[in-house]
Amino acid sequence: MARSNNKLVPQSKKALDALKYEIAAELGLPVGKQMSLNADTEFATELGSIPSSSVKEDYWGHISSRDTGAVGGTITKRLIQRAEEALFSL
Repeated sequence: MARSNNKLVPQSKKALDALKYEIAAELGLPVGKQMSLNADTEFATELGSIPSSSVKEDYWGHISSRDTGAVGGTITKRLIQRAEEALFSL
């Protein structure tokens, strides 16, 4: 079955990305531009030997499947929790 990655609410992309990185930080996962670079790469981009545009900020290839699954599961858990809180506060 083909999966579509289209969001029902396209404006939610930034909020979901922020939540993804927040949860990854809570789990101690090294993702994002600042955390995924080693010192040599960081200094090379600052000095201009490596263009900073070639460094991917949203690279998760070095994270295990178990850890990325934990991030996705925690996102789902939090979204359900927030929806339940919104329903019960009515």
